[in-house]
Amino acid sequence: MGYECFDVEVADKVGHIRMNRPEKSNSMIPAFWRELPEIVDGFSASGSVRAIVLSSEGRHFCSGMDLEVFANDDSIGPQADSGHRSRRNERFRSTAMKLQDTFTALERSRVPVLCAIQGACVGGGIDLVSAADMRYADESAFFSIAEINIGMTADVGTLQRMPKLVPEGIVRELAYTGRRWTASEAHAAGFVNAVFADHDALVAGVMEVAREIATKSPMAIWGTKQTMHYTRDHSVSDGLEFIANWNAAMFDTDDMAEAFGAQMEKRDADFPDLWPLSEGL
Repeated sequence: MGYECFDVEVADKVGHIRMNRPEKSNSMIPAFWRELPEIVDGFSASGSVRAIVLSSEGRHFCSGMDLEVFANDDSIGPQADSGHRSRRNERFRSTAMKLQDTFTALERSRVPVLCAIQGACVGGGIDLVSAADMRYADESAFFSIAEINIGMTADVGTLQRMPKLVPEGIVRELAYTGRRWTASEAHAAGFVNAVFADHDALVAGVMEVAREIATKSPMAIWGTKQTMHYTRDHSVSDGLEFIANWNAAMFDTDDMAEAFGAQMEKRDADFPDLWPLSEGL
């Protein structure tokens, strides 16, 4: 299936999603918000994809939300003074929550999502990568919570997820000032896992990590991702109970036997894929 904003391929059980509008700095037009969750949810449901890499073509990873998203939305802008205020406000709220769900798709995916970032990652771009499992950058990358520069509070995930990834004071500074945050600063703060010299090295390095993840038990990877997300939002005691319940229900002794056997026999382990999720259920 062809997409307006993405090129998609699968190799070695790794799904690669590439933003393909470099001439527009991969801005997020309306099609972006429809297509991304469809692709990610599809990979997750397939059961045969074990890791997802999200990268982009061109100089910049993502310049953020394209104003075209709101071009025909009469809940904002000069025309917003007409009509019923409560209806306008609810429309704005519903739109924001729909956009938020686009990035929540990365969290609900049964497999890890890794981002390869070059050049600008601003506005909605940070909302996007903050929802991923890991972030990698090349030396040209920079980040900006740019909404403050247009008189807006970021509302698609950055302010909710980023403080769970780096110290809150750093997020507040970036959110209040809108300044550029360099790749080296992001790496030092732990927001970025590693920095590569250039884009080619970046994508190759991230694909290597994804292929390594794809060799592991997909049930164990899914359980790890679910547990870490749950623990992030709950107390330690709640998190401990969650993993006890998860392993009581999901622990696969066959996968463990295969892992041990492969190590002893010095061969690659062969784990079954996750069960595919049926469409329409």
